[in-house]
Amino acid sequence: MKLSTKGRYAVTAMIDLALHQDERLVSLSEISEVQDISLSYLEQLFSKLRRYDIVEGVRGPGGGYRLARSSKDISIADIINAVDEKLDATRCAGHEDCQHGRKCISHELWFDLSQRIYSFLHDITLEDVILSSEVKRLSKEQDQRINTDSL
Repeated sequence: MKLSTKGRYAVTAMIDLALHQDERLVSLSEISEVQDISLSYLEQLFSKLRRYDIVEGVRGPGGGYRLARSSKDISIADIINAVDEKLDATRCAGHEDCQHGRKCISHELWFDLSQRIYSFLHDITLEDVILSSEVKRLSKEQDQRINTDSL
């Protein structure tokens, strides 16, 4: 099973937003520059995240995004679900038609793995991630690099 770019980018962008939202509203162009994610791709992702009430946008000068709920109330699974990412290790996408319209003999194994991955990601909140000392260290390095590059 492979998490697509959509899911990885959404989680990465949300971590960046959560780390910086106490300082200011965060623009997608800032996230784009720091995380090296296409601005148009971020716009698509944040449109979906807004619909799920995970983020809220503020228009106008000085506008940007902030979390719509506390970081402790947003799970990583919430983010992945909001951008239509499926956490499914089965070959049949859970339809039980893996082998010529029938369930294959390994279906339950892969289905169970999918459930465990979902449960794991559901139990990790955005707050859990941003409180990690490694995440804080890497974010500080990114901020310093961007500030140095813009001089």
